[in-house]
Amino acid sequence: MRKVRYEEMRPHEVVEARTQTPIAYLPIGGIEWHGEHNCLGLDTVKAHALAIRCAEEGGGLVFPPLFYGENRERGLMEFNHDPNGQIAAKMGLPRENFAPGYMHCPPDEQDRRYIELLVHILHELESLGFKVIIIFAGHYPLLHHARTAIEWYSITSKARAWAVTGYELVRDIIPDAGDHAAKWETSLMMALRPELVDMSRLPEDPQEKLIGVGGIDPRGTASREYGERGVRAIVERVVAKAHELLAEAD
Repeated sequence: MRKVRYEEMRPHEVVEARTQTPIAYLPIGGIEWHGEHNCLGLDTVKAHALAIRCAEEGGGLVFPPLFYGENRERGLMEFNHDPNGQIAAKMGLPRENFAPGYMHCPPDEQDRRYIELLVHILHELESLGFKVIIIFAGHYPLLHHARTAIEWYSITSKARAWAVTGYELVRDIIPDAGDHAAKWETSLMMALRPELVDMSRLPEDPQEKLIGVGGIDPRGTASREYGERGVRAIVERVVAKAHELLAEAD
């Protein structure tokens, strides 16, 4: 398979690939609880792996994923969805570590800084010769930030930019696409990075509620086959959109 990771390529390799297909993929996400069976970086790892699949199949290059900078007091499992401190306890941390104000920066300011960072990156990618930029938001709340950043960026930019998470593109054919560490995300990881999934970490008793998992219980439902179906559908539609934007840019 040809190389698509920008940071691992030599200049002549980048020029050749960019000349053929000037599409850049930017995976973004965070570090967040995704059950006891999934890695903490699932959102970003997932987005990165999907971007690589897109570039391998449809051309373009993938930039290093962005794990940091997102709002840590909005849309975070450890902060917003752990009232009893179960997630914190599983991580060996006191609940106070995620008390309001722990980031020492107001939530609105955290949002603004992150959006500005994305705008900065968009301009950087345009300066590197790309005509289309696809932001892959593995953490669903970041889709709003990415779209806002694209609006700001588009005021003065020439490149076309678009943001996507993936699941929203395929719900017409996979109605239960999109969850948090449940059947959907666990299956995607089984297809994309199976070595990072360990279902044996989950309670065997189906009546025991899973901690910090939202959606269809992955026990007995998540599978690599289901994940591959989702991956194929997402990649097909993202690649099609990327090339549509490229045709408009030309």
